[in-house]
Amino acid sequence: MRAFRTIPAAYFGMVLGMVALGSAWRAGAALWGLPDMVSEVIMVAGALIWATITIAYLGKWWFARADALDELHDAIQCCFIGLLPASTSLMGIVLAPHAHRIAVAALTIGAAGQLVFGVFHSGGMWRGGRDIAMNTPVLFLPTVAGNLISAIVAGVLGFSSWGLLFFGIGFFNWVVMESVILMRLWMGPPLADPLRPTLGIQLAPPAVATVAWLANTHGLPDPFVQTMWGYGLFQLLMLARLIPWVVHQPFAPSYWAFSFGVTAIAIGAMQMTLRGVQGAIPLLAPAVFILANAVMAVLVIGTLIRLLQGRLLPPHAAAPTLANTATPHQ
Repeated sequence: MRAFRTIPAAYFGMVLGMVALGSAWRAGAALWGLPDMVSEVIMVAGALIWATITIAYLGKWWFARADALDELHDAIQCCFIGLLPASTSLMGIVLAPHAHRIAVAALTIGAAGQLVFGVFHSGGMWRGGRDIAMNTPVLFLPTVAGNLISAIVAGVLGFSSWGLLFFGIGFFNWVVMESVILMRLWMGPPLADPLRPTLGIQLAPPAVATVAWLANTHGLPDPFVQTMWGYGLFQLLMLARLIPWVVHQPFAPSYWAFSFGVTAIAIGAMQMTLRGVQGAIPLLAPAVFILANAVMAVLVIGTLIRLLQGRLLPPHAAAPTLANTATPHQ
């Protein structure tokens, strides 16, 4: 019962990171002859995590509806709810080589769900009155992350005409919202300690957009996608510079905000290398792949330690806020 009451929607970020890591190993198998088994084991782990969190989160709406509604109405936490349908779409990546029809069903349900949630969430913001301090990188999740993920899965499953539509939604929302979020980060109050790991989301849009573009195009990647990957690399360097400031608190599940972006930047480099890009990107591809695996190892080990300590979930009586997901139990 406790898991149903306390599981935050933010934990769906674990699914994104695991499936992206599995995709990176699939690319590594094609590019460098890495063992296929590793990628499939990671994919299975991602699917099991998705199933567990989905059941727990949906159960929260049945057993602890007040907590679920509090999360829905929270200006920051509500953005993570869009990861439920987005992670459902990602099951299409997991299933693509094994069960195409089920993969298409996962994409259909997930893409429709994230689109509905994105319209619901962002449409409400058009009415104004939002506190600028609430404009953190989590705003990318409902309209940018969800649509770019849908674009990737659609391209992988052979629906590029749909994939390009989703890419357009995600890409232009990213371009517009980037300046809003950066203005808040520059001019607004410093992020509170529990919110600082959400800066990891800042890396994701250019990296994931690169993968989405590659999934829906063919042949030698054009200069545009290479420059977009370059911007993602710059974001990675910016976050590396800020790591001492971000990790001001002990490890918490909120650090999974880094997982999707750092794995996506590795996938982008490896996919472009596979498709014939020469020069800087193939040179950097092994380094970013190693970095992605190192970051994921830290996240997985840290999460398992908290799970074994009984400290993975927020306190039973607390509302599902980001502070609770990021602050260790006392």
